[in-house]
Amino acid sequence: QTGSPKPALAVLPFVNLSGDPAQDYFADGAVEGIITALSRFKSFAVIARNSSFTYKGQTVDVRQVGRDLGVRYVLEGSLRRAGDRLRISTQLVECAGGQHIWAEAFEGPVEQVFEFQDRITESVTSRVAPSIQQAEIERSRRERPGSLAAYDLYLQVLALPVGSSETSSREAFDLLAAAIRLDPTNAVFLAEAATRLAERDTMGWPPIGPNDREACADLVIRALKHAGGDAIVLALCGHAMLHLLKDAAWAMSVNDSAMNANPNNFLVVVFSSISHLHCGNVADAVTGFHRAVELSPRDLNLHVCLTGIAHAHMILNEFDAALTWAIRSMTVNPTYPCTFWMAIAANAQLGRMDEARRHLAQFTKLQPGITIARIRRGQPDRDPHRLAAILDGLRLAGLPEE
Repeated sequence: QTGSPKPALAVLPFVNLSGDPAQDYFADGAVEGIITALSRFKSFAVIARNSSFTYKGQTVDVRQVGRDLGVRYVLEGSLRRAGDRLRISTQLVECAGGQHIWAEAFEGPVEQVFEFQDRITESVTSRVAPSIQQAEIERSRRERPGSLAAYDLYLQVLALPVGSSETSSREAFDLLAAAIRLDPTNAVFLAEAATRLAERDTMGWPPIGPNDREACADLVIRALKHAGGDAIVLALCGHAMLHLLKDAAWAMSVNDSAMNANPNNFLVVVFSSISHLHCGNVADAVTGFHRAVELSPRDLNLHVCLTGIAHAHMILNEFDAALTWAIRSMTVNPTYPCTFWMAIAANAQLGRMDEARRHLAQFTKLQPGITIARIRRGQPDRDPHRLAAILDGLRLAGLPEE
């Protein structure tokens, strides 16, 4: 496993089922593109083409490939041409047991061969990364007894939905603090910890320490020092800067760098969209949230995207649409506080006070003592208009000011 706790992946040459050796160039090109794109993800290692292509033309046993290359996962596939259509089938396999984790087929016209190749690369890379992450979480759960390894602690954090409850937020921060004690220069752990402090302020939850803002700034600076261009680290730091440190210009710049580093990462796209929601172009925010949903439609944190779209519609005074997206978010995660803000405010703005108060009653049970002032304090302050319709709606429904 290359001496690293992170998982490793090999992308094997795709099998040409077309009966036409001339199609080999397309299959090899698709694999080259996929390897290059997957190499931008820092949460797992990708074996170089020279190693994985030694298996070209061979019938392989993924268990043996795993042992030979020191990888946990193999991505394999096949290509078939039928008339003017190309079809590529791909599957992600866990080497140890040979279990299939994910599979999908992509089809397109031969005349658009290079565009089709790009589309396959983007689709595969956006789906492989979360599949590996989920497989690693499940593996950690199976193998966890007695383990205090830093990476195992981090996997436990990933299994907790973002922003769902004060308890899970505190649990995540404590796990990250333990991971940092074991690995104090790990940029991902540092950036995640900074984001969890920002999350508490955003949701109006009590701080963890005597000065969470100062602690967050320290974690961000340390994370960026060791980031090495990691897109996830940059995105997490940008989010913390925006919400707790209130440095919108720096946050937008860092999030732009994250998008340049890896535009196919769900988390990177989500945090970039959030920065546009509060400080940039609202239309770009909506486009970004929709793209994140396409990248990872079953993501553990999908509710953040759906609520972000609802928020955008609140900014645009499109309250019916905002309510539709808020309800969709509730079906994914019925305890996410920000979704309640949208559902309460949208109903109130539409004059549906009974519904607004029903959601408010549920919300205050989840978060006793919450006030408009606490919600306002945890949000970026660059453009107060971005929150106005939400806070006015909450006020109309009866949420206390202080």
